[in-house]
Amino acid sequence: MIVVATINMVVALLVLILERTQMIGILKALGSNNWSVRKIFLYNAFHLILRGLFWGNAIGISLLLIQEYFGIIQLNPENYYVSQAPVEINLGYILLLNLLTITVCLLVLLIPSYMITKISPVKAIRFE
Repeated sequence: MIVVATINMVVALLVLILERTQMIGILKALGSNNWSVRKIFLYNAFHLILRGLFWGNAIGISLLLIQEYFGIIQLNPENYYVSQAPVEINLGYILLLNLLTITVCLLVLLIPSYMITKISPVKAIRFE
């Protein structure tokens, strides 16, 4: 799941960079260094990651709570020795998984953000 999420984030960041090529050129022409321009895109990606984690956690924890209190998923007790699928909600694991997801995604996003350093201000401003 983390591999799929990072690939999606890399593609999203590349699309953002390509859509904002003229803006990158203008910022560089005004004297902004490469790292400050890269940070703009990394902050934007961080915002998207947080939004996705919020909604994913909200839906996932809601489904877990529904299973815990209502037992929607029933099992055959002869095969599984329990009548419904057991659920354990451990907030420590959830927080650790979220922090690891954010860390891995941002580390992987440093690679496509390096593409910003290759953009020439003159070519980017003329880019259509």
